[in-house]
Amino acid sequence: MAQPLTVTTAPPHPHPQRWKILGLVGVAQLMLILDVTVVAIALPHMGADLGLEREALTWVVSGYTLAFGGLLLLGGRAADLFGARRLVLAGLLLFTAASLAAGLATNGPMLLGGRVAQGLAAAILSPAALSLVVTIFDGEERNKALGIWSALGGGGAALGVLLGGLLTAGPGWPWVFFINVPLGLVLLLTLRIQLPPQPQPIGDGRLDVPGAVLVTAATGSLIYALIQAGDRGWGTPVTLILLCTAVALYAAFVARQRLAASPLMDVRLLLRRPVAAGTLLMLVATALMISVFFLGTFYLQDHRGYGPLRTGLLFLPVALATMLGANTAGRIIGRAGARALAVLGLVVAAAGMAIPAFWEGTLTMVVGVSIASAGTGAVFVVASATALGQVQPHEAGLASGIVSTFHEFGASLGAAVVSSIAAASIAGTNTAGFARGFTTGAVIAVTAAILALILTPKTRSSQ
Repeated sequence: MAQPLTVTTAPPHPHPQRWKILGLVGVAQLMLILDVTVVAIALPHMGADLGLEREALTWVVSGYTLAFGGLLLLGGRAADLFGARRLVLAGLLLFTAASLAAGLATNGPMLLGGRVAQGLAAAILSPAALSLVVTIFDGEERNKALGIWSALGGGGAALGVLLGGLLTAGPGWPWVFFINVPLGLVLLLTLRIQLPPQPQPIGDGRLDVPGAVLVTAATGSLIYALIQAGDRGWGTPVTLILLCTAVALYAAFVARQRLAASPLMDVRLLLRRPVAAGTLLMLVATALMISVFFLGTFYLQDHRGYGPLRTGLLFLPVALATMLGANTAGRIIGRAGARALAVLGLVVAAAGMAIPAFWEGTLTMVVGVSIASAGTGAVFVVASATALGQVQPHEAGLASGIVSTFHEFGASLGAAVVSSIAAASIAGTNTAGFARGFTTGAVIAVTAAILALILTPKTRSSQ
């Protein structure tokens, strides 16, 4: 096995503005995470206004996360080459403009175009922001900072459902996008003043754009296959062709990375135990989180008949539970160990998803989803700390891009899988699909807990 990444030594003088910088880039990251789930509660209303079917509505979620995740490696590499500060500001400006375009959409293609542009901007901004966090914190402070970062991610996703409910019930669904415009402009001006200048990055300035195209196309084929399976079936020629195409494109990406003069990533990184464990945990945790929101919003609105505001308010305990789980994990991971915390978080997530799988009702749904979210919130912290705990400053952007990539791929896969499994229920035919969706999530969580027990180092610095 390849040698592990060298442990970053503590800086002689911690950055005096590190907590303020964390707060600023954390708000920027929160915008990106909110836009994964803020649209979830507005999906039925978007479909009614723009005449979109289930498949198109799934792409409103997956189109954003696919562009986000597919181009994150490119964004992380760019942060290392051109500087994290420059990429944060550029990504924020593009995200603000894309949000305006999505809010003005009058048809499905225009809406999807805005969402893809948002995903592109997020791929530029997110790894650069996380790179700043990784490089200005070290030791136990880094664990605490990653705990806050993960709480913003998981809690922000749940708060996105609440915000989506408030906006959809009030001024209307376009405002789930319009809200980003004034916030983005204010944040852009503030960050431009507050972010300190950075030294000239070390690098040859070349980006592997063909590699980024290959990995994005591969994931797009995989997501499309999973969505099609909900309507056509898992063994149909169309689904099988798409799955084979995805495998071929992933193989081409690996070959490209081994031969390219300036590869997008060193694929051997994924063979290193901390990175492999961290990325797997990130993929599973995000898939579970998105599955919960996707199933929950359709269940509460289409089956229980609740309005968007009431549905959003019912997700408030979910947001609080996620933030509690992440913050607690960030504080105790140094003592409890990454392995024990990962297994515990996944077992808790499985138990929470089992509740609405076996018992129907609004209360059981909210309680179960809240328990599951507390578990996934803890897993987010373990995933980040395990994968990013041993990187050099010049590798921080790429390493952050890898972790963030699996975060967004998990979101795309989670939405696509549960959309297919619960297709009939989402279409309003029956409610059995919701139970199948939550059952699938519980099984995945238990399976991931077993893998985490085998793969995850006991502590952040273990090899």
